[in-house]
Amino acid sequence: LILIGGFVQLLAGFLAFRKYDHLGGAAFLTFSALWSSYGATRVLCAAPVSGHLLDIGAGNTEGFTAGSVAFLVLNAFLIILASSFNVVLLCLTLVMELLTVCFLLFTLEKLPLPFEIVMLSILSVICFYGATASLANGMFGKDLLMMGPPLLTVQSSKKDGEDPLPCVCPKSHLTSGLRAIAELLDTGAVCGVPTDTVYALAASCKHPEAIEKVYRIKDRPQEKPICIFISNLEQLRAASPPISPLLWEFMENVYPGGIGCIIRKGEWLKKLGVGAGYSRVGTQDSIMIRVPDLTVLVHLIDMTGPLAITSANPSGEVDSTHHDMVISRLGHKLEGVLCDGESDEVVASTVVNCTKIDE
Repeated sequence: LILIGGFVQLLAGFLAFRKYDHLGGAAFLTFSALWSSYGATRVLCAAPVSGHLLDIGAGNTEGFTAGSVAFLVLNAFLIILASSFNVVLLCLTLVMELLTVCFLLFTLEKLPLPFEIVMLSILSVICFYGATASLANGMFGKDLLMMGPPLLTVQSSKKDGEDPLPCVCPKSHLTSGLRAIAELLDTGAVCGVPTDTVYALAASCKHPEAIEKVYRIKDRPQEKPICIFISNLEQLRAASPPISPLLWEFMENVYPGGIGCIIRKGEWLKKLGVGAGYSRVGTQDSIMIRVPDLTVLVHLIDMTGPLAITSANPSGEVDSTHHDMVISRLGHKLEGVLCDGESDEVVASTVVNCTKIDE
């Protein structure tokens, strides 16, 4: 149980860092170290005298005591930070501080058993509620279970307009915002856009120079092809690509969705509206096509025609899962970013090679 508890806290810290939540990541990594240290020490040293695996007695507790004091100091900083996050995380860090006190008292052989039981019980309740609330809120995209407001807020001293955004950043729910990004793309700009997975860089297939710019913005190797997004399968049918009945059936089942299908390239792409960008998307023989399951992006493609798409991150780095990540990482190189908040997924789409599906 000790190993499982420490592993779960470690996993929570890793996932928090993966979502760029540095506070949550630091907190859970600290909790993992504390839980593992306290739990292992408690079990190995609290057994009957004849079964002691560690000898903690008078005169040799200095190391354990110093470790618990270090945890107390570190967790005190986390309490201050957690007070600006939410009530649940604040309560968790407060209970962890009391649990560290249990660790300290145990090394001094002055730990009352009822106090330890109460602290562990409270910790269990808070952890269970916090995990349930995070899962439910994340799954349904709204606050079904309250996490509580931050108790401390930092007031910015900057005046409006003092720190302008590096590019045009309209909101996705505004028609004017969608039109602004569409107009930029139609003039050959490169913009960050939301997808049904992670954020992406988009360029109009009518402007091959914009697709070239995508490679420079990302430092993307030239041998890595760029796929195209269309708004619906009817567009593909109208272009009459050489697709077998089996592949049509497959596409009808997966689209719209997070599957990218690699199919044979041909002149039919020009009927689809790819135009001058024909040679800059896909490889010489194949192209990856996807129909996204995101209303705002589908409307944008209806306005601009097929878009050349690749993930909105410097080549080799993690995907961008929020428009703020796109703006901070690549905004100074882009003409616009369509802001749609948190992405639906934390990983990019799945690629399926369909060139030999009948075989």
